Amino acid sequence: MEADNQTVQLEPGYLKLYRQGELSERAEVLWKRLENCDICPHRCKVNRLKGETGICRTGRRAMVSSFGPHFGEESPLVGGGGSGTIFFTNCNLGCVFCQNYDISHGGEGYPVEEEKIAEMMMELQNRGCHNVNFVTPTHVVPQIVKALAFAIEMGLNIPLVYNTGGYDSVSTLELVDGVFDIYMPDLKYSDDNIAQRYCNAKDYVQTARKAIKEMHRQVGDLVMDQRGIAQRGLLIRHLILPEDLAGTYEAMRFIAEEISPDTYVNLMDQYHPCFRADKSPPLDRRITHEEFANAVKIAKDLGIKRLD
Repeated sequence: MEADNQTVQLEPGYLKLYRQGELSERAEVLWKRLENCDICPHRCKVNRLKGETGICRTGRRAMVSSFGPHFGEESPLVGGGGSGTIFFTNCNLGCVFCQNYDISHGGEGYPVEEEKIAEMMMELQNRGCHNVNFVTPTHVVPQIVKALAFAIEMGLNIPLVYNTGGYDSVSTLELVDGVFDIYMPDLKYSDDNIAQRYCNAKDYVQTARKAIKEMHRQVGDLVMDQRGIAQRGLLIRHLILPEDLAGTYEAMRFIAEEISPDTYVNLMDQYHPCFRADKSPPLDRRITHEEFANAVKIAKDLGIKRLD
């Protein structure tokens, strides 16, 4: 059966973990790690359970800026009912050109208990969304997994999307194997010097690549049902930056050769200067038509078969 022609709707993996009692065990391990936080690659070692904060500026409670059906995501996530997004406040990357800087840098949002996150998940399902899409989940994985048990008891049964900037810890991802059905990481940079210049991650490249390999190991290539709605798998985003700061050739080569040429890739052309980008040339301008066309050609020439 072709990866993009699945006719049987898959049961979300988290339901099996819940029935086996393993979900609660994973949640407990993740929660314990907040005491000396090493949830993300920064490994700040602060006690978030006591309200201490590190780079992500988030303590015991996750913060949410907004939630609701989203129709601007990739088509396999949106379908007719939309992708049910929950936007978490703060971030572990802090890119100088962030398009959602008011949330990631400005801290726009409010603290929520895990039961409230579960209620949000159920409201999104009840409104007809095809999935629950956690936007910027990296620093609040323990809170999400703890909330998931409450949501399952309320009747949650749609796929979960892990929508991340890509700077994730493999040790944390291993603990959520089977929890998230769809991984949607960014692959932002191909050069650590550029990553260090524009975000708070001097080891971004190898860290993100290891994380993406682990994500693909868990869920494989993107599988959709007969309606074209994503059920399980990996979807990678790559934002084209001016003067090839994102290193598109190396990014696409990595995907084609080390992940899979059948990886669903979204080459994004919507870059525009935000936040502090105006002080960081050449990020102070939009990309050109030629820059985007060249990125698409690179991906196709390297054998990437599924371009959004």
